[in-house]
Amino acid sequence: MAGSDTAPFLSQADDPDDGPAPGHPGLPGPMGNPKSGELEVPDCEGLQRITGLSRGHSTLIVVVLCYINLLNYMDRFTVAGVLTDIEQFFNIGDGSTGLIQTVFISSYMVLAPVFGYLGDRYNRKYLMCGGIAFWSLVTLGSSFIPREHFWLLLLTRGLVGVGEASYSTIAPTLIADLFVADQRSRMLSIFYFAIPVGSGLGYIAGSKVKDLAGDWHWALRVTPGLGVLAVLLLFLVVQEPPRGAVERHSGSPPLSPTSWWADLKALARNPSFVLSSLGFTAVAFVTGSLALWAPAFLLRSRVVLGETPPCLPGDSCSSSDSLIFGLITCLTGVLGVGLGVEISRRLRRFNPRADPLVCAAGLLGSSPFLFLSLACARGSIVATYIFIFIGETLLSMNWAIVADILLYVVIPTRRSTAEAFQIVLSHLLGDAGSPYLIGLVCCMRPSPQMTRLW
Repeated sequence: MAGSDTAPFLSQADDPDDGPAPGHPGLPGPMGNPKSGELEVPDCEGLQRITGLSRGHSTLIVVVLCYINLLNYMDRFTVAGVLTDIEQFFNIGDGSTGLIQTVFISSYMVLAPVFGYLGDRYNRKYLMCGGIAFWSLVTLGSSFIPREHFWLLLLTRGLVGVGEASYSTIAPTLIADLFVADQRSRMLSIFYFAIPVGSGLGYIAGSKVKDLAGDWHWALRVTPGLGVLAVLLLFLVVQEPPRGAVERHSGSPPLSPTSWWADLKALARNPSFVLSSLGFTAVAFVTGSLALWAPAFLLRSRVVLGETPPCLPGDSCSSSDSLIFGLITCLTGVLGVGLGVEISRRLRRFNPRADPLVCAAGLLGSSPFLFLSLACARGSIVATYIFIFIGETLLSMNWAIVADILLYVVIPTRRSTAEAFQIVLSHLLGDAGSPYLIGLVCCMRPSPQMTRLW
């Protein structure tokens, strides 16, 4: 994964009980896959012969995939940037508001295994084109829903999950089939920069487009136009590389897919995959609730501190918190993803378990800072933002590393299914329910102190 001396190579895909590579499953380097003298990481010319694509073209494909990943997360969190306006427009409470994200995540979670199965067996480029085109149309339609039909907004947010599921389960496997070792790690870090940066741009686009247009509905009409461009780029630039070819032994037969049930059994018996997915579920639980509720929480904190007037029914809620939180999310994403990959790369020279250790340190380290951000909200918004910045940076260290772990512990013909399984697990126990749970807690108002903030 991180270099020629630690990159696992895979040779068989037929045995449902096989691990990711010879040796102890899930461990890169000398402990996980002892590297014989015959195995070498292909150079640029070798990769070009295997994939049929030049290095420049392969890099351009990653840029296109990164743009679409950024767009997906930008659309997901545009809603959070105008959340208070949506509450006012549809006259709903926090419990119903939390359902907006929960319905989307639930749909995304259910559809991910479908596209995971298809992505391991059919042309990935056309699957992504169809899914993103459908997502763009549904998102545009959601901006025209009248105030009497909140249920229709929930339905359209659920249908948006089609586009995200068709892309998120497939795109990382294309990168895995274009690059290996250090090159793959670098390309994955670029790809996963788009998650926090796109999320931050969603907050910014939501709040600023609403301010410019004077109507929050226009915030939902930005990403569909960019989605049309994404489909064109996919169709014109992206080419389907051979699955797993860059990781095969010289002279070994092509990889063939096994049955879906055999894939699931093999993944369930892969402890590195299962445990890394459970750890990422904790990240998803935190980021899901934080992403939806942080701007609203910060706005209400300012109201309690007397820094801004309350948002009255029928009025447009004016606040800079969505913009500031979006900028923080962008910066912490770039910093956290880059920091996590670099720390892991350096630490792996001394410890082959560097990847999971860095992920665990980031997740555990973020907890006290996020708690302090809540505790300080009644006294200082500046302190709250500082602790959110540190906490999000530590959380962001997980994104690229967890994706890389999946790619080197799962054989190529099961990777889309593995991506789908990880999505289902992380959302089912993570951010599918956390926004709604936070909304319910908010509605309970168990104490005068909570009432002051909510």
